[in-house]
Parts: sequence; structure tokens; C-alpha cells
Amino acid sequence: MKILVLNSGSSSIKFQLFDANTNKSLVSGIIEQIGERKSHAKIQFKDENGQNIILEKNIAIKDHKAGLEIMNALLIESKIIKDLCELDGIGHRVVHGGEKFSKPTIISNEVIKEIEKLIPLAPLHNPANLDGIKSSIEHCPNVPQVAVFDTAFHSSIPKYAYMYALPYETYEKDGVRRYGFHGTSHHFITKEAAKFLDMDVNKLNAITLHLGNGASMSAVKNGKSIDTSMGLTPLEGLIMGTRCGDIDPAIIFYLSRTEGLSIDELDNMLNKKSGLKGVCGNNDMREIGELAKEGNKKAKLALEMFSYRIKKYIGSYSAVLGRVDCLIFTGGIGENDIEVRKNSCSNLENFGISLDLDKNNQRAKETIDISSNESKVKVLVIPTNEELEIALQVKSLI
Repeated sequence: MKILVLNSGSSSIKFQLFDANTNKSLVSGIIEQIGERKSHAKIQFKDENGQNIILEKNIAIKDHKAGLEIMNALLIESKIIKDLCELDGIGHRVVHGGEKFSKPTIISNEVIKEIEKLIPLAPLHNPANLDGIKSSIEHCPNVPQVAVFDTAFHSSIPKYAYMYALPYETYEKDGVRRYGFHGTSHHFITKEAAKFLDMDVNKLNAITLHLGNGASMSAVKNGKSIDTSMGLTPLEGLIMGTRCGDIDPAIIFYLSRTEGLSIDELDNMLNKKSGLKGVCGNNDMREIGELAKEGNKKAKLALEMFSYRIKKYIGSYSAVLGRVDCLIFTGGIGENDIEVRKNSCSNLENFGISLDLDKNNQRAKETIDISSNESKVKVLVIPTNEELEIALQVKSLI
């Protein structure tokens, strides 16, 4: 059984092909700069001798349909498959499922219409996801197509946790509530933690931290999300690469009056010019760490703010959960940044959280336990694999 996972962006298609019988990746790749004068397509895989092979094409790719045709040609050239139409299933990452979709769903015309209705909640993501879905259906009409939603894992959050204290009609009329994102990643690492700890996932209480350029945390009780840091949009919560996270909402009105900024300008500021970049001018955590070591005060401040916000969420989610079995770091920063993990967990002994600094002094290529012997809460680092999680969900559905 072979399952293809597609993550379609506005000008790109990331893809990964899995052998669903062994859960192993057969080939992965990316098609970039779709719709531009020059596009780049690349796939990589291992041949029968275990050698890493990379195939590339530089050619103008006008739209997602043409991108899938190029991907198909590269896959045929790799001899992994003969044609996309022989696949057993195709899974599509869809960012926003709203309240309508709480689990993976076979894609139909009705499902496409519902995803289209959700575009106002994810105007940058859902249209691109739909482009990939429509092109894929047109190219492979007989292959089962499945939508896997970023918001689905958080559909178990209780109403008192997802509602905002705004006039109730904003929820009824406009759908204003907490939805949460990165759900596929939070779900995957929750299950992996249960395996590692030899626990029933339905009895596991965890605090999950997906830390990358976009960052979010979740409180997981008995294997289900009961709260998460991102809200109506991915802007709320932790400090991120270019997003501000939690702020006083009156700041928006204040800046509008004092600086004469429009709604679009404020939106751009909060989403693309804030966060780590806003504080120190850089949103690459690796470079920020080096700048801090060199004595750059703004870089040092950005790091302190980043970890401090995480620590506040650890405290609040510990209170919500009562019993915490494990704290899980994942994502590019969570898996690789030793200092962020150390600073985020410092002085949390009262919450039963204590790191072993020697164990923490490594990047995670597989699941590792970095907690001290005295720690009541296991601190784990688990590499995420959202593509595999999507493939597993597609397999279970079809």
C-alpha cells in the first residue's frame, strides 16, 4: 500500500510518499516558486543500494496541476511508482477545518465546498490547500483523497476553554473561538510519548510544545487536547519567529491612533514583523543564539522573552491538568535548541520538572528522555513527523 502526502502552499507543493505497510518514507520532495518565471522541483530517495539520489528540474511551472505533473514525472523517473494513479490514497494537509471537521475526511464535492466556506478563517492557507486538492483529484480521479485538518486534534477542547469573552453573537455569527493549530504534530508526539513510556495513550497527561518559526503548546489530558495556545488564528500564544503571540489587544487601537496605521498594516506588523524578528531583527533561532553569545543585548532579550512565555504556559497547563506525566519538546527549535529547553524548564522543580543538563546537551534524532532522576515529570524530546501522521490517518480511513 502506497500513500502520498501533499502539503500545498500558495506557490509550493511539499510531498512525501510512504509505504503504508512499513510506515517508511520512499521518497520526499518539494516543488517551489509555482507560477513564477522559473520554478524548482526536487525529489530525493534511496536507491536499491542505499545510495541517496536527488532528481531536480528547473522549469516554469504555471500552476498546481502542472506542478503535480512534474512531480509525477520525477516519481516515474525514480522508478518508485509508474504513475500517481496507482497510489492507494493521497492525504492532503488542510490548515483549517473549523467546527465542521474533527477527523480525517474523504474528500467529496461537498467537503470541498465546506473547506471553501472556511477560507475567511485561513485566507492564506486554505485556498492553497484547495488548489492542491482540486489538481490532485483532476490528475488522479480514481484514487481516494483524504483531508487531514490541522485543527482536528483540538476539536476536543471544552467550550469554556475555546470561547472568548466577547459578545456571544461573534461566535454564533462569525465563528470567533479558539481553534488551535499544529494539531497533527501535537497528536503524533502524544502517541509517540505513550509508546516510549509504555502507557495507554488514553491515560496520558502531557504538555506538548511544537517550537519552530511557528510555535504552539497544548495541554493533553487522557490523550486528548483540552487547551492550546493558538486561537482563532496562529497569531495567539507563544512568541514566534515573526508573530507576536499574546499581547494587550488595546495596543492595536493605540498604534492605529498614534501612528496612523491601517488594519492591513497592523496585521502585517503583528504577523510578519514582530516576534523574535521584531525584538532583535532576526527570526532564525540559531543566528539569534550566536548573536546572544557575542553580547548582542537585543538577541539576549529575545531569547529570554521566548523561554519566559513558554514557562508561563507550562505553569498554566500544569494547573489545568493537575497531573502531568510528561513534557514533550518537538519542532525545529524544540528538537535542536539546547538552551531554549534548558531555560524553559529552569526553576520548575515545584512543578516536578527537572532537567539532566548532560542528557539535554544533544540534538534529538530519535525520542530521548532529558529529565533528571529526581524529576517527577518526564521531559522528552520527540522528533515530529506530521507527514507520517497524515499517512497513518489516511491508511486508517481508507
